[in-house]
Amino acid sequence: MNAPVLVFLPGLLCDEAVWNAQCRDLTQVRCEVASFGLLSSITAMAQQVLAHTKAPRFSLAGHSMGGRVALEMMRLAPHRIERLALLDTGMDPLAPGEAGAVERAQRMALLKLAQQEGMRAMGRQWAQGMVHPSRRNTPLFDAVLDMIGRKTPAIFEAQIEALLARPDARPVLKDVDCPVLLLCGRQDAWSPLWRHEQMHELIPGSRLAVVEEAGHMTTMEAPARVSLALAAWLLQAPVH
Repeated sequence: MNAPVLVFLPGLLCDEAVWNAQCRDLTQVRCEVASFGLLSSITAMAQQVLAHTKAPRFSLAGHSMGGRVALEMMRLAPHRIERLALLDTGMDPLAPGEAGAVERAQRMALLKLAQQEGMRAMGRQWAQGMVHPSRRNTPLFDAVLDMIGRKTPAIFEAQIEALLARPDARPVLKDVDCPVLLLCGRQDAWSPLWRHEQMHELIPGSRLAVVEEAGHMTTMEAPARVSLALAAWLLQAPVH
């Protein structure tokens, strides 16, 4: 009998390295890690993963931007998703007015830096806020920079375009009827805990796990704790 499938969705400028520990630890499932290439919309990313995943039903875990893609997949094909895990992510579209303009300007400034000085130089500035302060300038931080360095400014531009046009996922949440895990680093400055608490309130029956002493990159900062939370989630019976 074939093992059940768990599809992992990485975040902005991330790749399979984000999920390496979980793919190693979760031996009860067949892990697949998506790649978004030069796709420039959340919907297109969701459609590609759905098209490339051969299993008719599967579990789905998304980190950061990948969480937004997971929610779009849930909107497009809820019948295919047995379980949903959302890690260090969000549900809201770009804010209107000044707040949205500030986000756009910040993202475009980072893109300009990447184009002028290279991806790793941009990452050295940008990624300071990605991890718990105690993990800056450590081998783990270097691994994050290596991952960013494997991407190109063109990929960065496409993913920025996708995030700036990200859909409002709030309407999706109330209709989710599969086992849901929400997980967040206590010190996640990018996708803070309060945002996950809001999603927890909006998704009936969801579970919320808080990873202590971790920032945005929980899967790499606290891999064993994340794997344990996902293992418990995988034991929950899916809704048919």
